[in-house]
Amino acid sequence: MTITSDQLDRFSDGSGAVVSSDGDKIGNIGQIYVDDTTGEPSWVTVKTGLFGTSESFVPLQGASINGEDVVVGFDKDLVKNAPRVDADSALSPEEEDQLYSYYGMGASSSAGDDDTDGSAGRSTYADGADGVAQAGSADRANYSDDADTVGRDTSGPTTDSAMTRSEERLNVGTEARESGKARLRKYVVTENVTQTVPVRREEVRLEREPITDENRGAAGSGPDISEEEHEVTLHEERPVVDKDVVAVERVRVDTDSVTEEATVSDEVRKEQIDLDNDADGRTRS
Repeated sequence: MTITSDQLDRFSDGSGAVVSSDGDKIGNIGQIYVDDTTGEPSWVTVKTGLFGTSESFVPLQGASINGEDVVVGFDKDLVKNAPRVDADSALSPEEEDQLYSYYGMGASSSAGDDDTDGSAGRSTYADGADGVAQAGSADRANYSDDADTVGRDTSGPTTDSAMTRSEERLNVGTEARESGKARLRKYVVTENVTQTVPVRREEVRLEREPITDENRGAAGSGPDISEEEHEVTLHEERPVVDKDVVAVERVRVDTDSVTEEATVSDEVRKEQIDLDNDADGRTRS
């Protein structure tokens, strides 16, 4: 499917991107070139490079539109390395042949045999051309917002005397990510506990007492001479061990937020502007 001029209106606000057939974005749409003979779009420029300062030409043969994107059958690297051609003027026959050869498409198929000035059937655009404001035969289809912006870095009718210097800056932030896990694990260990407890025991002690008036009756109550036994039971205490389970504490896991300084370093690019002055005299700044 080939893109037609009727489909160009959706890019009139400078929006849209050029993507490869596998969905990889190549860059934003810069300008669209139409064929002098057919009036149909034949080339689109893609803004590439740092800040979109470079434009690469891509043929629209076989391209299609998907939403706000122009899908071309070439990969990103091929387009970015295309021959550099000035995107602010009409394509010359030599430039167009060079681009067709680079993309492996041969010379322009729309060039007529009766071409006397070398431009019939070629892709052009021009400021103020009659076809720009008329329907059906536009020499230029330029839908870039900054086409008439003053202050661009290349010399031309729409530039001023200033040059823009740009630089990259680091935007450093933070993101939360999982750094590890902490868990409570309870297990059983065995240890020896030694305690001292007092124990009592009975021992035999022999006591002798003389016969007195108080015990004389008890002493003579039995036979005069006899054999007898008298038994005494002895007692003692022994340690007895018993165990019971008691709760001693509660343990839980909590987190504290600790702030520390982290150093981030990366390379940034910036533009420098020098003055080459060929004129006699001094330069003031």
